[in-house]
Amino acid sequence: MRRNLAARIGVWSAHHRKTAILGWLLFVVLAAGIGGASGMVEMTDAENAAGDSARAEQILSDAGLAHRAGELVMVSSAQPDGWKAAARELATAIENTGEVTGLTDPVVSEDREDALLVFEMKGDPDTAADRVQPVLDAVAGVQDKHSGVTVSQFGDASAGKWLGDLLSDDFKKAEFTAVPLALGILLVAFGAVVAALLPVGLALTACMAAFGLLSLASHQLHLFQTTYSVMFLMGFAVGVDYCLFYLRRERDERAAGRDAETALRIAAATSGRAVLVSGLTVMVAMAGMFLSGLMLFKGFALATITVVFIAMLGSVTVLPALLSWLGDRIDAGRVPLLNRRGKRGRKQSGGFAGRVLRPVLNRPKLFAAGSVAVLLVLAAPAVGMKTESLGLEKQFGSDSALSVAYRQISETFPGGPAPAQVVVEADDITAPAVRDALAGFDGVTVHRARNVAEFEVPLPGGEQGLADLREDRLPAAFDGTGARAYVTGEVATSVDFNDQLKRGIAPVFLFITAVTFLLMLFCFRSYVIAVTSIVLNLLSVGAAYGVMTAVFQHGWGAGLIGSEGVGAVESWMPLFVLVVLFGLSMDYHVFVVSRIREARGRGLATRPAIDEGIRATAGAVTGAAVIMVAVFSVFATLSMQDMQQMGVGLAVAVLLDATVVRMVLLPSVMALLGERNWRTPRGLGRLPSLDHSEPEPVAVAPVAPGTR
Repeated sequence: MRRNLAARIGVWSAHHRKTAILGWLLFVVLAAGIGGASGMVEMTDAENAAGDSARAEQILSDAGLAHRAGELVMVSSAQPDGWKAAARELATAIENTGEVTGLTDPVVSEDREDALLVFEMKGDPDTAADRVQPVLDAVAGVQDKHSGVTVSQFGDASAGKWLGDLLSDDFKKAEFTAVPLALGILLVAFGAVVAALLPVGLALTACMAAFGLLSLASHQLHLFQTTYSVMFLMGFAVGVDYCLFYLRRERDERAAGRDAETALRIAAATSGRAVLVSGLTVMVAMAGMFLSGLMLFKGFALATITVVFIAMLGSVTVLPALLSWLGDRIDAGRVPLLNRRGKRGRKQSGGFAGRVLRPVLNRPKLFAAGSVAVLLVLAAPAVGMKTESLGLEKQFGSDSALSVAYRQISETFPGGPAPAQVVVEADDITAPAVRDALAGFDGVTVHRARNVAEFEVPLPGGEQGLADLREDRLPAAFDGTGARAYVTGEVATSVDFNDQLKRGIAPVFLFITAVTFLLMLFCFRSYVIAVTSIVLNLLSVGAAYGVMTAVFQHGWGAGLIGSEGVGAVESWMPLFVLVVLFGLSMDYHVFVVSRIREARGRGLATRPAIDEGIRATAGAVTGAAVIMVAVFSVFATLSMQDMQQMGVGLAVAVLLDATVVRMVLLPSVMALLGERNWRTPRGLGRLPSLDHSEPEPVAVAPVAPGTR
């Protein structure tokens, strides 16, 4: 019998285990070392923007006009003019730091109870966050000395420092929480320390290698600052899952009485091939993000494709080599109580699956309709989903010092913390018509040598104020002058980013659905399975959207996870969740349907094949889902709103996918379809199938004496 690619790779790795293991370690060390030495290059403001705001940012960049790191400090007192002494002292203290320039006279509120100091950080704005600490200390010192005065600070440098410190702490928290959590789950599942350490170790080394390669790639494709967190989230979850599927099948075959060589060969031919198909599907789905037209998603695509490829490669190469080398030592470090529970858990998982499947297969119409209804109810809130690029004031919760400062400043001086930046470009910026138009705006800075002018305009009306500026004020001012005016800034960037996402989501969706259909058709030779795969995925994605909207837009139950509703979902989240879930759900779908197809290939009718396939995969799918949900849930506990949204959305979707979809909806739909599940399109009969009948015996490298 001809062996499939995964079987050939697994047998080669077992036969050349020393080469496979040492080659993997060398690859990880070199990739991590060289990548770490090269450092990561982050994308610029122009690269992270879209539309009109991207053009404005690019003009500033081409002209060598870096964004100014502006800061606002508001001094407030309950008494009119009670802020004067503190404001004078604060201005002196800020000037004495030597880090600021352009400090203005205080702007006083109408009730004269508040004054606003405006200034900029000297030097490169990209490093302003690293140099803002003396200013923060000066502000804190004045606040401590004047008990009757409140001082609030918000700006590019102070917010950047806050964000940088928080991201560092959050990434450490995610890493040091997710890894022990996954290890504990695997320890319970396998009842042995070595068996539990193996998937975690391979997943971590895959992430290390991917980090290094991504750092090298960032010199060509610049990355967003949270890309590493996204890579770790995906890489660790997928890496552990792939190893779990492989290892679980090998142990099941041994428990069924197979010898070590046969068990490893069958695991390679079955779970190994499912891993290859799943990994390929995930990577192709992720490639859809390249069609979004946004560099943010191109970076996400590169990061996830890299880490999934490395995790997949490790699962089908070094894992069989390690299993061959370890032999029975894979069960070393047995924990008697956990080991007994692990054995009972494996028996009970099939028993529980059988108890669920019995009524599902007996009454498939009822359970199919019920599970679809549950998913549609959960998806309902997504109809009113609103997206926006969440500003820093929304990222950290309404009670954080940064959010409080932003809110207090914006309420007292509307539009101050998030003004629009207008960039005017002309062939001759000094032409009389252009000069007269610029005279109608305050604070204009003209760069004659570059024929560029820039100035800020407060936006008290938010998006409506931006629309008025773009559609009325600027056209009226510069019409007929030959000058071109563009608007950037926090509000403009958010609006333009959302507009580009709306244009980009259609080609991305069409790409991933078409490619998923073709991959499923190729692997299972059935257009029915290919179509049902897409429909089930869409139901999972819809339910995730609905939960995210309910929790983070409307605030329903947000307090239960220490979060709050912010009135919108992060703008990049829907597209990201769509692509990731389309890829991740293939893990379970390919694994489960492969076992059903395997049973069907041995001659079983469809319903008995469904029953056997679900029962056989229940333990592995449950364990994999628990690990994924646990890892994603860790991100739901982090500080930033977008990380919380991503964690909750992915955790809910995986939980629903592994329970409602795979345990109820999939078997009920397949039972209703019956033999139609296996219809092969005319002319495609020569496509390879996932026939996992036992391969003929082949030589495998002898294991260590006494280990088998």
